[in-house]
Amino acid sequence: MQRLVALALGLSAAGTVSAAEQSLTVYTYDSFVSEWGPGPAIEAAFEARCGDCELRFVALDGGVDILQRLRLEGEVSGADLVLGLDMNLMAEARELGLLAPHGVDTSALALPIEWNDDTFLPYDWGHFAFVYDREQLDEPPGSFAELFAASDDLKVIIQDPRTSVAGQGLLLWMKHVFGDEAPEAWQRLNERVLTVTNGWSQAYFSLFMNGEAPLVLSYATSPAYHMAVEESDRYQAAEFEEGHYLQVETAAMLRTSDAPELAREFLAFMLTPDFQRHIPLGNVMNPAIDLGDELPEVFERLISPESLVFTPEEVRADRRAWIREWLNAAAR
Repeated sequence: MQRLVALALGLSAAGTVSAAEQSLTVYTYDSFVSEWGPGPAIEAAFEARCGDCELRFVALDGGVDILQRLRLEGEVSGADLVLGLDMNLMAEARELGLLAPHGVDTSALALPIEWNDDTFLPYDWGHFAFVYDREQLDEPPGSFAELFAASDDLKVIIQDPRTSVAGQGLLLWMKHVFGDEAPEAWQRLNERVLTVTNGWSQAYFSLFMNGEAPLVLSYATSPAYHMAVEESDRYQAAEFEEGHYLQVETAAMLRTSDAPELAREFLAFMLTPDFQRHIPLGNVMNPAIDLGDELPEVFERLISPESLVFTPEEVRADRRAWIREWLNAAAR
């Protein structure tokens, strides 16, 4: 009964849109559509481009939540597009059977890895990193070994890999570096962990930037915002000699979309400067294409680590087992 009522309300709302106007509904994460995020400017740029259309962002908590929403809604999803599934969630999303090929020319992509996927289209990328507060920490660790061997008063804030994309990034980073010895490595890292939060925002803004710990799990691009907007180099990313795990964020269209042509138009728009210029300081990530002189100067001052990756299929097959390793280590 509730579904019938919701459907009736949806049809009623749709009737208020003029026949000439098309709408495009995009599931994404909340920081993307916040007033300081890239969403508002991207919405204005796309609507100016597509003419008589409306772009509607639906804000969810993050990539994991977007995947869960698709899994729950299935064939009756209200989305035309999803924006915010990173490469480590791609295989699970593909298994749902809800997505369609994007049909976009990807020759403009400028990523640190080759990209040949015909369903998921990248729009930004970055590396997971530990960001440190220079007012609390003079010399950051340059490796996991140095972090493990640091004094007892060096604490770090991390995120839960079950609920946070960044937390999952650390899970994969640790597994890539330590392999079968990851359980022991987790135990050593846990000696440095102040707390584990559900999401990135709580860890970074609520705790780290309030001085609760000198280190936080974040992104190698995070210092760009502070340097460009706050004109401060207080927060920097520690470069680890083992390399850093790579995140590529993607968008994909649903095969059940009521506006497939408009969806593909938006996907193609993602790889243009009109979209990409809002990524570096709006989403604080690297753009997926070469922006040339439009790339903010502060990005030249960021660390450029070696990229570590698993395939999406490897992550899908082993993620639950790797989470159990983390949970077991945390319980000891």
